[in-house]
Amino acid sequence: MRFAVVTFPGSNGDHDALMAIRLGLGHAAELVWYTETDLSRFDCIIIPGGFSYGDYLRAGALARFAPVMSAVAREAEAGKPILGICNGFQILTEARLLPGALLRNASLEFVCDWVWVRVEQTRTPWTSQLAPGTLLRLPIAHGEGRYYVEAEELVALEANGQVVFRYVDADGLPTADANPNGSVANIAGVCNERGNVVGLMPHPERAYDRFVGGDDGLRILASVLSVGLEVAHSPR
Repeated sequence: MRFAVVTFPGSNGDHDALMAIRLGLGHAAELVWYTETDLSRFDCIIIPGGFSYGDYLRAGALARFAPVMSAVAREAEAGKPILGICNGFQILTEARLLPGALLRNASLEFVCDWVWVRVEQTRTPWTSQLAPGTLLRLPIAHGEGRYYVEAEELVALEANGQVVFRYVDADGLPTADANPNGSVANIAGVCNERGNVVGLMPHPERAYDRFVGGDDGLRILASVLSVGLEVAHSPR
């Protein structure tokens, strides 16, 4: 499979994602500049973490207007797997490709730590090879990671199976202490209604090898490979 890793001015997780795909998965990955207008040659798209455009106005608010985002929207509509990590998640919500918004952390402090998340849905390409309830240990590094939706939309997200990851403790319980930023319902990641677009605040690309602190993130990235296998073996 061929992965695109979109780079904006201010991105800092793009090379992390690039190396996770190349070294962790052994697949081709290419950095794509924010001025690109055609992503049809790629099988998967990753929008990485960082501080696109310096997080001016608010995180992701300017990046949503970059030329590449029109191409991202087209590929999302076509059903291509798309993963937004941290700032990438923020950008996807600003572009309305994912529901909700990411607000300042409840502590009003930047949080850099390792957290536990629980897999809530496996109907997405990025969780298809994981079992519901799987616990993953992943790093976080953000100041605006507090996921928020209104109460009625939260009910709809839960009913539609759009909550993909939830912050939990080491025992798998969604406690207040396990919530690093005050996200509503301990939500760490969500998907669109179709399930092909996923965003999460934790960084799976920074947990692809035990030598960098853990390899649980590789299980998320590797799940999407099953989509490529299905396409490769589907009747033409």
